[in-house]
Parts: sequence; C-alpha cells; structure tokens
Amino acid sequence: MRLHDLKPRPGARHRRKRLGQGESSGHGKTSGRGGKGQTARSGSSIRIGFEGGQMPLIRRIPKRGFNNARHAITYLPVNLEALNCFDDGARVDEAALRSAGLANGRGEGIKILGGGDLTRKLTVSAHSFSASAKAKIEAKGGVCEFLVPPRPPRPAPAPLPPRPPAAPKTESEGGKEAKAEASEKPPKQAKKPKPEVAKPDAAAPGTAGQESPKS
Repeated sequence: MRLHDLKPRPGARHRRKRLGQGESSGHGKTSGRGGKGQTARSGSSIRIGFEGGQMPLIRRIPKRGFNNARHAITYLPVNLEALNCFDDGARVDEAALRSAGLANGRGEGIKILGGGDLTRKLTVSAHSFSASAKAKIEAKGGVCEFLVPPRPPRPAPAPLPPRPPAAPKTESEGGKEAKAEASEKPPKQAKKPKPEVAKPDAAAPGTAGQESPKS
C-alpha cells in the first residue's frame, strides 16, 4: 500500500448535479422542480404544515389532555346600574334577574359587576360579586348573599416521612476515615520567643587602640 494507491470508498463522492441540461440529462425538462409556481422559484420556502391556506391538519384533529378552559366557571354579568329597576328593599335573585331580562343565556352562575351607581337598598343574591359592586351595595344598606360559598383554603401539604436511620459503617469505610485523619497534619504551634542575651557595651568611638593610663 502506497500513497498513490489510496482512494475514497465507493459511493463517498458524487458528481455535481448539473441542472438545465435538457431531458437527456436524466433530470427531466424542469430539473426536478415540477411545474411552474411558488415551489419552482429560487429561494422559495414554505413552512412545515402549511397547506395553502386551508385548515391545516394539526388544527383539524381533536385535542386531548388537560385544559384549564374546560374547568372555567362561566358567569352571566349584570351591572349594578341595571338593578335600579327593582323596588327599594326588594330581594333580587337569579329568577328575578331572568324574569326582568337582565340575565339571558346559559351560564353556571350570575356575577354582579360594579358598573354604574345604585340608588336603592336591595338584598342581592348571586353567585359572585365584584369588589366594587359589593362595596356599593353595602354602602346603600343592602346585603350581598353568595349562593356558592368561597373556596376553602388549600390544605397544608403532608409532612415528609422521616428518613431511615443511617446504615452502620463497614470496616473498609472505617479504615478510610482513619487514614484520612492520620494524613491530616497537626496545626503548627506558635514559636516561643527566644530569650534576649545581654550584649557587652561597645567601646566609645575614638577610643579604639588607646591604652588605659598606668597608675
């Protein structure tokens, strides 16, 4: 085996696809692009799932799984200003609202909203009240009766179970800990200060080499 004998594996290299060379080139009259239109143009791209404007398949098939919209409560709204049609001191409930034409259609309950001003003292019985509507009704001396009591607070989560006791250490683990403790170096002790040694007084300058006078 020599360097000039090395060749790529069969099928690893291909000839360049030459387009626009006629029908005898093997790519047909339109070079594999089909007929005329958007897909035959250079640079065209269509997003995945696009079906030309009709309802795509992902939107046609039914959906499964959890959805908050299925559990939502649909209320029939009634503004506070519309309750002025009732007599002063009257009791207003769902039947009275439907008979007066103020709550029409299907709904799981009636909600009183705070739109407008209330000029009468009423006892209103509904499934829900807005904060402003409740304040305006009570300001006129009326009473707000909730047909559905407010949801109770969520219970506190259950405490976690206690952890099981730790397993006894094996001999191998005990030996490792002993080696680790032995390998730790003891802390360095503070050095004791050395005692100071009294040095002889140095001769006064200018007296070096002079002899003391003889008596």
